[in-house]
Amino acid sequence: MNLMISLSKYLPYIFEGSLWSLGLVLGGLGIGFVIGVMFSLIQVYGSSPLRRLISLYVWFFRGTPLIVQLFLFHWSIFPALGIKSTPLITSITVLGLRSGAYQSQIFRGAIGSIEEKQMLAAKAIGMNDWDAISSIVLPQALRIALPQISNEYSIILKDSAICFILGVMELMTRAKYTAIATGIALIPYLMAGLIYIGLTYIGTKLFDLLYLKMRIPGSVEG
Repeated sequence: MNLMISLSKYLPYIFEGSLWSLGLVLGGLGIGFVIGVMFSLIQVYGSSPLRRLISLYVWFFRGTPLIVQLFLFHWSIFPALGIKSTPLITSITVLGLRSGAYQSQIFRGAIGSIEEKQMLAAKAIGMNDWDAISSIVLPQALRIALPQISNEYSIILKDSAICFILGVMELMTRAKYTAIATGIALIPYLMAGLIYIGLTYIGTKLFDLLYLKMRIPGSVEG
């Protein structure tokens, strides 16, 4: 009974960790979005040397484990560059760079699904390349890619749990500390799992609502 009372005192502490986890997810997803859009445009419309560089970037971040990337940046790359980074900033940066590799391929596929005739038609009425891309191609690509971005959200949310390895005070870290302090492992980790499920459900539902709002009536995309 005393253990349960002690555990109840840690509940706000655990729930606060969900805010840290959301910060990791939203920060990583936002950085990844910017990188993904830019790099997808380069892969579709850029020069051959730039496309090869982007392919190398994508290959690295998709081909190595997240934990390796966290250690590499926090203990090697950032110190070598003279950058003083906290575990939180390192985690958001790495999650963003990693997500950018995946999102670049999502947007690349979305852009590739748009008929080239639309670009030709835009140029025929006097639009330059950037105007045609920003006004015609990108809005359609963003709408087409949205269901996959929703999936990327759920992936980053689960990946964020690995950031406990650097000591980020996110949900998994707080569940671990609660289990150590109370001697009860089942309930803290079960709560963390349920919170992750809840955050995944809420986030994907919000993306679904956004997609339905942006979707063109009668279309079959996504």
